[in-house]
Amino acid sequence: MLEPVTVCPPRDSRLAFGTACHRLRALQPDHPRVYAVAAMADQGKRRWWRLADGIREGRVEVMYQRHAAEMSNADIAAEVVATALIHAVVGRVMAMVVSEARAWDPGLENLWIHSDNDGGIDWAGLSDTTIRVLDGDPLAEEDGVVALPCERALYVWLVHRCLPALTLIQDAMAHCAGLSVRRFWSLVAESVVGAATYVPALANTSSSEGARRGQAMLAAFEDRGLPVRRVCVR
Repeated sequence: MLEPVTVCPPRDSRLAFGTACHRLRALQPDHPRVYAVAAMADQGKRRWWRLADGIREGRVEVMYQRHAAEMSNADIAAEVVATALIHAVVGRVMAMVVSEARAWDPGLENLWIHSDNDGGIDWAGLSDTTIRVLDGDPLAEEDGVVALPCERALYVWLVHRCLPALTLIQDAMAHCAGLSVRRFWSLVAESVVGAATYVPALANTSSSEGARRGQAMLAAFEDRGLPVRRVCVR
């Protein structure tokens, strides 16, 4: 008599991503979308737009015009829009970096944006939910996870992946709102430092380690010649 064959169900390659986002949603239970992102495979497309397409199709200009019409100061409106877009690209992923030394892919072609009822940004999503970790991380052998050799490699990779999106946003903000290069990259720095400052307290992780990781990320931006910690005159 043949013995029954035990069939192991396939492992969900998005398990690591889902678990990570559960932790990020828990950072602010009343506002769970502040730091987490969505897997686009689980989402309908209503109110979602691909970041690369949206920037090229003028969505940034529309967002700016809407905010400028509602605010008394057009410069502040420009910074509000730029900050929201920067947070979608780098602020959210830095929440994971500073608390866990892990990251998803913030590449331009991987990012989606979700608009709220007022046309603002209230969420972000990913086409590819692969998580990057450091060699030796307990998740390194899991499906949907790629290990990088060291922490420095993580920052270099993150900056490389963030830059196309941030550059397009910066160009769009300069064109429609006259936002300067110096001010844009200072907002990028504020997004990184903000995550490094607030997330460790929310996640109950080391504040000194979070600050160190934030500064390491800024150093990686600087190594690419970006004015995140110095005056840039153009």
